[in-house]
Amino acid sequence: MKIRRCKAGDAALEGILTAATEAVGIPAAVDADVAAIIADVRQRGDTAVLEHTRHLDRHHPVDMTDLAVTRAEQDQALASLDKSLRAALEQGAERIRNFHRHQLRESWSVTDADGVEFGEHITPLRRAGLYVPGGQAAYPSSVLMNAIPARVAGVAELIMTVPSPQGQRNAAVLAAAAIAGVDRTYTIGGAQAIAALAYGTRSIPKVDKIVGPGNIYVIAAKRQVYGTVGLDMLAGPSEVLVICDTTADPEWVALDLCAQAEHDPHARAILICPDATQMDRVEQCIHAALPTLERAAVIRESLEQNGLLIEVPNLAAALELANRIAPEHLQLAVQDAHSLLPLVQQVGAIFLGHYSAAVLGDYCAGPNHVLPTGGTARFSSPLGVTDFQQRASVLSCTPAAGNTLGQLASCLAREEGLTAHARAAELRTRAAGSTGD
Repeated sequence: MKIRRCKAGDAALEGILTAATEAVGIPAAVDADVAAIIADVRQRGDTAVLEHTRHLDRHHPVDMTDLAVTRAEQDQALASLDKSLRAALEQGAERIRNFHRHQLRESWSVTDADGVEFGEHITPLRRAGLYVPGGQAAYPSSVLMNAIPARVAGVAELIMTVPSPQGQRNAAVLAAAAIAGVDRTYTIGGAQAIAALAYGTRSIPKVDKIVGPGNIYVIAAKRQVYGTVGLDMLAGPSEVLVICDTTADPEWVALDLCAQAEHDPHARAILICPDATQMDRVEQCIHAALPTLERAAVIRESLEQNGLLIEVPNLAAALELANRIAPEHLQLAVQDAHSLLPLVQQVGAIFLGHYSAAVLGDYCAGPNHVLPTGGTARFSSPLGVTDFQQRASVLSCTPAAGNTLGQLASCLAREEGLTAHARAAELRTRAAGSTGD
């Protein structure tokens, strides 16, 4: 296996960095297939959901009740878990809950010197849809990361969809739903699940927002229903960028890179280091670790296609590159990681120091693992409580304040040629004048 290596300033690096920050590409054939599924679900509702589930998941439900998971079944799954796994889920959930409580926003209002009261009215969404992947593996951690911020925000109802190929339901996923307080769960996936959540069917209520990662069909479906419902983000393959110095254990760094690479052949693992010999050590450790890892074939393909080792003159240059790439995960495996934090500008999640591995954030540390990918950390942020809250601005004017603002608004409206705007403002001005205020 050969991992690409280059130095800062190399001409080839520019093309590589451009590819690393490209948006998720949707093949035209996938878009067309997804559009047909969405249209079918909109027209035929539950019947279409059942047919597509039978075809795509090799599962044969008789009706929608066969796809619905009861709260009792979720509770039973929780009770059946191995004690250590249950404890890990419950303790992880509590840490995630505690982290997200700090994000909770509350309504506010102030009154200025002119008597104008303004502020924001913060309310939770009424209903959120949680998409949890389940085609190739089970992800109970995704249940916690998507559902808990919604619950902290105060969302009234959580609807979860998760595929169950051949009708096999994963106990850990259902247990996580019980822990996180999911109200309804349906064992459907793919574009049909996104369409059902976006438009509603007889059995599945329409939601206000859909969150959660998925494969290329899910990404395409989310893109097509945006506007009908809100979305968290269009997350692509997982990414990690590790910046290390010679104080880092090369075996630790190697496994951190492999951990992200094992997600998917399209995952991207990048190492930036000012010491070529240290990069050699890390690469050697990767080769040594591969035979011991269950998903070695996936890791090898990911690292060969998308892995990158970049030599830089110093750590400041490493951070400059990291900000350009805007990675999903940034690990600063250096001696004084906190001193570099002010240089970090555009990333999804930051992990400071040798003991703060990205994998801890994936599961149980507390911060959310639903993160912007493909360079979108330049303008978007991790999933959080505010994604499940709606802000409405509030304005309240006394007669005197209406007079003051009315004069300003009238002047500006007439400059823009919007006479009705101006006259609506002037009516308030005249009314305020007639009261003697």
